Amino acid sequence: MEKAAFKWAIIASAVIGFGACALAQDIDVGKIEYLSSCAACHGADGKGKGPFGAALKSAPTDLTVLSKKNNGVFPVNAVYEVVDGRTAIGSHGTREMPIWGYRYRPPEAYRLKQADDYVYSPPASPEGVVHGRILAVIDYLNRIQEK
Repeated sequence: MEKAAFKWAIIASAVIGFGACALAQDIDVGKIEYLSSCAACHGADGKGKGPFGAALKSAPTDLTVLSKKNNGVFPVNAVYEVVDGRTAIGSHGTREMPIWGYRYRPPEAYRLKQADDYVYSPPASPEGVVHGRILAVIDYLNRIQEK
């Protein structure tokens, strides 16, 4: 009887574990980053109609036509430099204080610490964390481009 119970416990654990893996694969990190940092102005659909967009002096850019405006090629480097603050966008704020704070700042501009909002791993480079966030947003924006 104990062997059968143990066998079913192993099977149940495997099923639960595989289910959790399937759920983890469904997480769209780029979309989550976009919705938490960009959608307030650019809209959940990226078309520039976010709830805070009307309060800005200039209308937010429609992020779904970046490829169309660049001869069908998504401008990865240009978008990266806007997100990390190297290319100044007036409504994003100054380089010292972009609208999204330090979430996407170039890592040499500051040192991340344990209290910051990511999983802290002492030997890890903060540059990788910031770079990953930016690439996730860029990947998502690339996927929502109009054809």
